[in-house]
Amino acid sequence: MKWILLLLILISVNVYSQCKTYEVDEKGKKINCTDSNNLKQGYWVNRIEKLRGEPGYQEDGMYKDGKKEGTWNMYTLIGDQLAVENYKWGFKNGTCEYYTLEGLIRTESWKAIDPKNPFDTVDVYDLYTPDKITKKVVKVEGTCVKHGVWVYYNPGSGAIIKQEEYQLGALVDPSKKMMAFSNKNALGDSTLTAKKDSTAVKAKPLEVMKYEKKNAKKKIKVRDGVTGVN
Repeated sequence: MKWILLLLILISVNVYSQCKTYEVDEKGKKINCTDSNNLKQGYWVNRIEKLRGEPGYQEDGMYKDGKKEGTWNMYTLIGDQLAVENYKWGFKNGTCEYYTLEGLIRTESWKAIDPKNPFDTVDVYDLYTPDKITKKVVKVEGTCVKHGVWVYYNPGSGAIIKQEEYQLGALVDPSKKMMAFSNKNALGDSTLTAKKDSTAVKAKPLEVMKYEKKNAKKKIKVRDGVTGVN
């Protein structure tokens, strides 16, 4: 823990020692650093005042080379939580939460796209062979796309109102997922039934097993229905 704290202090000192401009907060700490290339670095607090009917807000988080990175918090101008967002390469990435004064209203799931490599790999499920998954490389359009489960809540009760699932920006059709699930269950039931039937064929009555054991070494002449002599 001490080493981690020391590392953070060293990083902070290194960032702010290279500041071309910066501000000082109410606790005397340097914030809102801009480097020699006019890029935002380190911890920032952005305050957007009310304008043309918009309520305004305040947000804080880290910048890396002028782009948002990691977790950012958003508040009303009087300090109520509005959102918790996560960023990578300056774009939304991972889970983001949004609030009203009554509570959580929505969770979103995003995937940031590396500007240097706009290709990604997705899993494609076979509807008729549930255990078969193929990989498909696709080019992703845009800087970030909806990816994962989005959940909408009643902020008063916390009850889930609606859920949606996205795969690299495309809305997943729930009916197809249900079809794959049904096919998997059907496959499992038929396999189980076949095993039961196979076991039933192999099983012998107890009396037959006793008889075979008792007469295993005896030569028993069995009538085969043949009459006369060849």
